[in-house]
Amino acid sequence: MTKTCILIGAPIDSGQRREGCLMGPAAYRVAGLAGSLESLGQRVEDRGDVSPAALRPVVCPNPAVHHLAETVAWTEALAAAGRAAMRDGLPIFLGGDHSLSLGSVAGVAAHAAGAGRPLFVLWLDAHSDYHTPLTTQSGNLHGTPVAYIAGQTGFDAFPPFPAPVPAERICLFGIRSVDPAEHAGLLATDMVICDMRVLDERGIVAPLREFLDRVRAENGFLHVSLDVDFLDPGIAPAVGTTVPGGTTFREAHLVMEHLHESGLVTSLDLVELNPFLDERGKTAKLMVELVGSLMGRKVFDRPTRSFG
Repeated sequence: MTKTCILIGAPIDSGQRREGCLMGPAAYRVAGLAGSLESLGQRVEDRGDVSPAALRPVVCPNPAVHHLAETVAWTEALAAAGRAAMRDGLPIFLGGDHSLSLGSVAGVAAHAAGAGRPLFVLWLDAHSDYHTPLTTQSGNLHGTPVAYIAGQTGFDAFPPFPAPVPAERICLFGIRSVDPAEHAGLLATDMVICDMRVLDERGIVAPLREFLDRVRAENGFLHVSLDVDFLDPGIAPAVGTTVPGGTTFREAHLVMEHLHESGLVTSLDLVELNPFLDERGKTAKLMVELVGSLMGRKVFDRPTRSFG
């Protein structure tokens, strides 16, 4: 099915301390994302890079939190851009660190609520990102989006999240690095947790299919948030939060192909790409290939090429 893929650049570095993610949107464009989508018969509309909203005074009682005003400004701007894009097609948010999802998912959630349909979230990540501004010890707000999406407290500086997503509609897929405070919080929820132990024991497909079946049964929107560190750092080095033991090239493409076959994905984040840490564009190209699989490219359609 032909879609209108709306590219939204989110050059955000404020959610963590390692500079470079702000170059992510440009790297995806240079790696040929638009051309790859068009070659699959999709329409592409590149709306350029979002600019943050005006900064306003905000405070947080946790002194570790940094760049709070900037992150709030990005959240407000991306929520507006995301809601507008949902009316016109399938938004693809080009990051930027994972704090962009504070805004991207807020915009998607507002649209879903207006349409009277439930929103589901598939979080493809090494980390659970279930801290709040009050529990984070690093102060890095890229570790907080899932808590914000789920309606947790502690986000007083941020706009109220529109229609928080019930925990059972959020699937953490591929996680393998969870802080103690996050672990305790997750145990008190009904969130669908498919960590690498689950995927090793059950395989990639069965738990993914179960979650997608629920999205289909409830006629839901599905937002997919793809973090570079979902992938093993051996194949995707361009990320500042590498965690060994991630998904392989084949496993990642299998996830994307199943998402395509489901026909359920309505919005997508591409986050945490740091081109400064890449090897001749290797990670950016792989992420573009994964989006291609999500949009319909099959294994036997993939040309042979070199990473060199």
